[in-house]
Amino acid sequence: MNTGFIKLDVADHVALVTMDRPPVNAVNAEFHDELMQVFDTLSDRDDVRVAILTGAGRVFCAGADIKARAGREPQPGDFWQDSRRAREAFHSILECRVPVIAAINGPALGAGLAIVASCDLLIASASAVLGLPEIDVGLLGGGRHAMRLFGHSKARRLMFTGQRLSAAELYRLGVVEACVPADQLMNAARALAAEIAAKSPLAIRLAKHAMNAIEFMSLRDGYRFEQGMTGELAKSEDSREAMRAFVEKRPPVFKGR
Repeated sequence: MNTGFIKLDVADHVALVTMDRPPVNAVNAEFHDELMQVFDTLSDRDDVRVAILTGAGRVFCAGADIKARAGREPQPGDFWQDSRRAREAFHSILECRVPVIAAINGPALGAGLAIVASCDLLIASASAVLGLPEIDVGLLGGGRHAMRLFGHSKARRLMFTGQRLSAAELYRLGVVEACVPADQLMNAARALAAEIAAKSPLAIRLAKHAMNAIEFMSLRDGYRFEQGMTGELAKSEDSREAMRAFVEKRPPVFKGR
């Protein structure tokens, strides 16, 4: 499945989603629409158990297309529609029913940081950078997404100063799972994807649903929700197969039901 700017390839239950809008994968309305289309499609595909999201070229995503925005005369309603489209594009990743691994191949700035923060697991190339440069171009945005990745002071410093953080610093802070040389990024992302794809697809989808649902719940309410998901999963064939395989000391064979 290929749209104009978002490319999709699926093999071995792993979807590779590549943002490809040269030269820096800057986002615009069409980009957001296509991102939503692809991730909503993945939610409905039984052959997909995990997705990898990356950028073509040397940049993951440079954020909003400022040049196009600066040269456009906004019409009534444009701001609200553009804002809604951006929110839903990011949430299409967050709400995708399968886990999404961000393979951050280069700078992820502004909207690019929001895309990264909407993913489940993060792996960075040594050339990756995260930042919120909006303050320097007369805009705001991305602060709430930054709070998913960083603590109180650091999120505010990014927002107030436009500070950019290197991949090595992101790894030191525990924001990314790994910081690897550029030529090893996709191998590392695919290895993690394969590990997830080997699990019960039903269990993984319920696990992602649970993690999204409990993020802002109290400990009591969150754990109660997880227990409910565990009860649902225990009724499945996959759950019984996992237990049998454990007892019999063999790899499980999952059917996704």
